Amino acid sequence: MKTIVLEFVFLLAMPALAIAADAPATKTPAKPARTAVDPAKEAEHEKEDIKRHRTIAAAHEAAAKCKEAGKGEDYCNAELAKACQGIAYGKYCGMKHPD
Repeated sequence: MKTIVLEFVFLLAMPALAIAADAPATKTPAKPARTAVDPAKEAEHEKEDIKRHRTIAAAHEAAAKCKEAGKGEDYCNAELAKACQGIAYGKYCGMKHPD
């Protein structure tokens, strides 16, 4: 009989425990900090970034055509590296975004 009563009390307490677990936090999350970047400089950076993306894309397109033409992978990768020198990073011409 004691076991049945304890089980009954436990089952009645379950919804209260579930509600307590779902209670929202009392603190609201902090807003992210705003950057103090000049909008004109940001727009100029955006234009330069787009130009770099297009240049790298053209280099990758040329590498794809090189491989389609049946030239060796080593040759095409070397040509890709030459085309990307000074604008991209790494062996396969990747773009790194500064923070």
